[in-house]
Parts: sequence; structure tokens; C-alpha cells
Amino acid sequence: MKNTIKMGHDYMVRVPKFKISDVIPGGSDAVHPAFIVNGKEVDAIYISKYQNIVMDGVAYSLPYQKPAVNIDYNAAAKACERKGAGWHLMSNAEWAAIALWCKANGTIPHGNTNYGQDFYNSNEKGFCFDGSKTLTGSGPDTWSHDHTSDGIFDLVGNVWEMVSGIRVTNGRLQVIKDNDVAAGVDMSPTSKAWKDLGCNYRVDDNGIVLTKKVGLGWGGCKFKSLTSEIEVPEQLKALGLYPVDDNIGDDYFWIDNEEDERIGYRGGYWYTTSHAGVFSFSALIARTHPDNALGFRSAFVEL
Repeated sequence: MKNTIKMGHDYMVRVPKFKISDVIPGGSDAVHPAFIVNGKEVDAIYISKYQNIVMDGVAYSLPYQKPAVNIDYNAAAKACERKGAGWHLMSNAEWAAIALWCKANGTIPHGNTNYGQDFYNSNEKGFCFDGSKTLTGSGPDTWSHDHTSDGIFDLVGNVWEMVSGIRVTNGRLQVIKDNDVAAGVDMSPTSKAWKDLGCNYRVDDNGIVLTKKVGLGWGGCKFKSLTSEIEVPEQLKALGLYPVDDNIGDDYFWIDNEEDERIGYRGGYWYTTSHAGVFSFSALIARTHPDNALGFRSAFVEL
């Protein structure tokens, strides 16, 4: 059965519900948090097949388009929410679920990580329209999450993608519970829906260390090089915030503990080369900061 479906003007990919143990060896049989909204399990999530464009203030997932950039977090979220109930800026929980699925199924996606081509596979190219970025979905099937034309394209490279439901604020890692962002929960800076995860990141000369103390410093390291001075919660691995093992590429992890708020974005962009990847994560910018290398995609959950 084809997973790509048309929802209005949008091309979306249906991702059926799975358990944490399906994607993390030795994991629990709990349903992955991407499939829990307001305490209830959902049968599937629907992810934009393509990085989104914006027309008349509304986000759309369409092929062979120039991805929307120079849009800040709040505007991107609003462009998704204007589509109606259940529509939202793709959440970090959803991104992590897909990344872990790719790893478990041996289909880590490639992408535009070196000016229109894949850094590791220079024969893999997309349609480069400005010397750096490629049109949505214009690369080969290996640039999709399942390495088929039916998959989700451009999760790696091209432009960074803002994800909802995760932030760092004054050294504290916070999330919106499960995938409650799909239900339109308040994600404003002062919202009470933001909850501490109970562990944070310390940046020091040894790299980035997971700790129960308030996070300090800013910087980056390879995702697989993260270390911990505490027992790593399963939730952190399920949210793609700590490696399951070191059998991944050189995806990079950046964090800034020194500001009032930094939002999360994932995947890397056309210039990140080996540091781009489906597990690449950054929390270095404010929600009000637009950038030419920063885009997004919408997602949908049937409520």
C-alpha cells in the first residue's frame, strides 16, 4: 500500500504507529511519544513529503518548489496551523520517530549536504536553483526516509528544519509532552505546557555531557560523541536527543545554554557536509530569527 497520500493540495506521507522497542534495541514496549496526543494513542502521523513552501500565509508540501526560508519559528508554526485542526509545525517527537525508524530499517537518508549534491555520494544530485539549495524532492530516492519514491524527502541537508515542542531555556532542556503540539497546545515562551526533561547538557572541554544540573556553555560535537554522567532516560533516546549507539555518521549536535530561549532545528543544510544528518540537531537561534538556511515542514494528526 502506498504511504504517500494527497490531502487537499498537500503531498503527505502516512507513518503508522510503532513502539519504542521497534526502533530502539532493548527499548520498552511503550508507544513512541510521536503517536500520543493528549494522552491518547493515534494510529498514524502524517508528515509533509516535501519541505514546505508558503502561499498566502499557508504552508504547502509540493514537489519541485523552492523551499520557504527567511521565516521565523512563530510564522512557520502559524502557516501550518492555518490549514486547520490537527495541522502543526512538525514536532521534534515526530522527527525523532522517523530518524529512529530509518536507522532501524537501514535507510538513513542522504541529501543535499554539499551545494546541490550529497557530500558522501557526489553522483547524487538534486536540481540546484541558486548554487546551493535544491528544489523539493528533486534528488534521488536515497534522499527519502525509506529510499523509495514513496518516502519523505530532504530530511537531510538542503535547509535546516525548525521543529516544534523542544527548546533550551537558560540551560534547561524543555519539551511539550508527547506529541501534544498536534492538538494546538500553547507553545509561546511563557506557556506552562513547557516541561523540564530533568536532564540538561553541559558544554566543556570534553565535549557535551548529559547532566542533572543546569546546563552550561555553548558549542557542539558529533551526536555519537555525547557522553553522560547520569543514567540516560529512554525518553531522551526516543526523542533523538541522545544516541542509541555509535553506529551513525558524523551528524552534529549543537546547544546554547546561555540565552533565555533557543528553539530546535534538525537535519543540517547544503553546506554542513559530513555534519548534516537525520540525527543532526541544533538549538542556537531565537524563535524570532529568520535565516536563509532555515525552513520547515508541516505535519498532521487526525484528532
